[in-house]
Amino acid sequence: MQAPLIIAFTVFGLMAGAAIAYVIGASAILTFIAADRQMYMAVLPQRLFSQLDVFAFLAMPLFIFAGDLMNRGGLATALIDFCMSFLGRLKGGLGHVNVMTSVFFAGVSGSAVSDAAALGNSLVPEMRRRGYSLDYAAAITGASSIIGPIIPPSSILIFYGALMETNVTALFAAGILPGLLLAGVLMAINAYYAHRDNHPGGPGEDVPAFFPSLLRALPAMTLPVIILGGTLFGFMTPAEAAAVAVIAALVVGFTHGNLTWNQVGASLHRTAVMLGGLFIILCAISTFSYIAALLQWPQAIKATVEDWNLSPLQYLMLINLIFLVAGMAMDVKAAVALFAPIFAPVAIAMGVDPVHLGIVICFNITTGLLSPPLGGVLLILATTVRMNYWRLIRATLPFFLAEVALLLVLTYFPEISLAIPRLLGLA
Repeated sequence: MQAPLIIAFTVFGLMAGAAIAYVIGASAILTFIAADRQMYMAVLPQRLFSQLDVFAFLAMPLFIFAGDLMNRGGLATALIDFCMSFLGRLKGGLGHVNVMTSVFFAGVSGSAVSDAAALGNSLVPEMRRRGYSLDYAAAITGASSIIGPIIPPSSILIFYGALMETNVTALFAAGILPGLLLAGVLMAINAYYAHRDNHPGGPGEDVPAFFPSLLRALPAMTLPVIILGGTLFGFMTPAEAAAVAVIAALVVGFTHGNLTWNQVGASLHRTAVMLGGLFIILCAISTFSYIAALLQWPQAIKATVEDWNLSPLQYLMLINLIFLVAGMAMDVKAAVALFAPIFAPVAIAMGVDPVHLGIVICFNITTGLLSPPLGGVLLILATTVRMNYWRLIRATLPFFLAEVALLLVLTYFPEISLAIPRLLGLA
């Protein structure tokens, strides 16, 4: 009788519009009471502190700050011009530019929402001016922004690694090929639509000169090289690389961009607000994870999996389904923090590689940013380009289905994710 009441309370709270941190925290406390485990609540403060006192978490605010600085400094425009210089004369060239800019921007911001906001403001109006429909321009911008959290540095990979005690550097290495593969899939889809719908572009297209645009974009492009090279080859920890990224973002923003001290202050404020909300959610979910461990929910899930006689691959498919549904209605990091500690240990016990599992879960939950009803990228884009939300959902559906198909490929072939970590001796 306890479980249905707790589930009903949680669903009612979410439907009523209450903040997810308060709903999860209240549900956890009610579970303590309903299960007669109140005596264990005395150690909750110590438990919460130990969950947050993780060195890898230090990298997350610094990467968020660095990405926001680069975005405010106007370096997205430099990346767009550079991509336009060598892709703009292809059929549907601006669609390719959209995807390739997201690849470069991923190494700067590591955030799908930041990517969508930046390109929604700059590239979507340019695509409209050159003859693309608003539906297509917004759809490919949303789809390509999903590359951001997969190609390192990525805040969601840092978050997962810190939460599940998985090597963050190995996760960074594992995200490279899936991110590039996603970019290739999106460019192939763009090429198909460009020829089917006769999109603009061709040899006569007016594009920026290659070398001047390369020089303007070079500072932004060297930042991911410094971060990845430093972390993958052991020169820096992810937290140290994030600190270097902040310094580089400040130098590049002031010398090559349009960054001002007022914008630095605004960026610090935005980073603090984001982190405040995130750590409140973490505290609530840590409370929930504690009662879940006390009630042995992971062990119960493992017993159920054994009763169903699921193979590791079948269990991964079940996890995919759970996280896809969660991603449709929850914040990305909240969903990872809530479900990963419950379902991931069972998969690892069944022999699934922890790094491969991390990439599958992070790719999965990030894809949820492009799915209704609460896809974060969809909400940002609909506001940025002033487009009806449900119309945008219809436009992005083919890209969303392609990303789900790629998720299944990554699930079935762990070698794609693990090739680079194994080459570097990280897995």
